[in-house]
Amino acid sequence: MIEGPEGSLGGKLLVTPDDHEGGAGNEDLDRAIVEAARGLLEGGKTETRHFGPRGQRRMEDVAVFIQSFAPPPKMYVFGAIDFASAVARVGKFMGYRVIVCDARAVFATRERFPSADEVVVAWPDEFLETVEVDARSVICVLTHDPKFDVPVLKAALATEAGYIGAMGSRRTHNNRTARLKEEGISDEELERISSPIGLDIGSRTPEETAIAIAAEIIAFRTGHAGGRLAERSGPIHAPAPDMADSPDARDAAGAERGAAGAARDYR
Repeated sequence: MIEGPEGSLGGKLLVTPDDHEGGAGNEDLDRAIVEAARGLLEGGKTETRHFGPRGQRRMEDVAVFIQSFAPPPKMYVFGAIDFASAVARVGKFMGYRVIVCDARAVFATRERFPSADEVVVAWPDEFLETVEVDARSVICVLTHDPKFDVPVLKAALATEAGYIGAMGSRRTHNNRTARLKEEGISDEELERISSPIGLDIGSRTPEETAIAIAAEIIAFRTGHAGGRLAERSGPIHAPAPDMADSPDARDAAGAERGAAGAARDYR
């Protein structure tokens, strides 16, 4: 804590993906700090975040310096097409270390992918077998060519990647699935592949498609369905197991109990 109420300056928390120690002296503020810290930890980012006295967003009363001891997660983009350029840009914006790979040197160039951290000319499956892929890694297969995407998807399924998506129509996906089954891939393994890639938002342009893919990656990581917030009830963010409910969640629960009581009285 680098700015805040007297007596709280210098307060520290140690936050991991599953637990936390310490506190700022206020349960609601702690919840907001831990939530922000886990978001930065996921992206390997270090920032100063501001909150209200009870963890409110869009307030400046409290400043917390959050130092993340984690490398940024990796996004592997296979297929140096126009859509890949847009995906690389949005992946970089999300905090990923973006690596673009294609076997065709004429397409896999730094000029076409200025936002990527690495541009690699290699066969996608052979390259993927040589790099580090963990549960935070994202693999986007945009090659749209069976001789590239079937081998690289087979290689991707042998990793711990947290998200594997593949571009293509439903017909392309069905043909690709049949080929993967011929390669010995099981139905359970095939369920890990998000194809057609992205959320259903009606995207058409490369930029819109990249947003749809980014949204699916976030929803997949957080366990959300990706529907409209306006159609949901209750709090937007569910509390982590090691945190108490937010004020919004408590208010929503109270409102539901009140509505239930009113219904009983009415009956």
